[in-house]
Amino acid sequence: MRHATEEELDQLESLLVELRQVPQLRERKRGSFSRGSRAFLHFHEDVGDLYVDVRFGDSFERVRVTGRDEQAEFLARVRRELQPT
Repeated sequence: MRHATEEELDQLESLLVELRQVPQLRERKRGSFSRGSRAFLHFHEDVGDLYVDVRFGDSFERVRVTGRDEQAEFLARVRRELQPT
């Protein structure tokens, strides 16, 4: 498993656009987002699939985001996680 390359991030551009619109997130460099001062998510590639390591709660979780349905489900989960309580 390695960090996603620029070309792999190109495949996720529509997801990145959506993440950039989430007000609680800040893109520190392409594909790496923070929430406040803490790292929140970044992307990886492994054997042709794309994954995101995302902080849900206090720990990171790896989520596959290769397909559009996976990306939509991931984005919905991020939005739920960041909703004010």
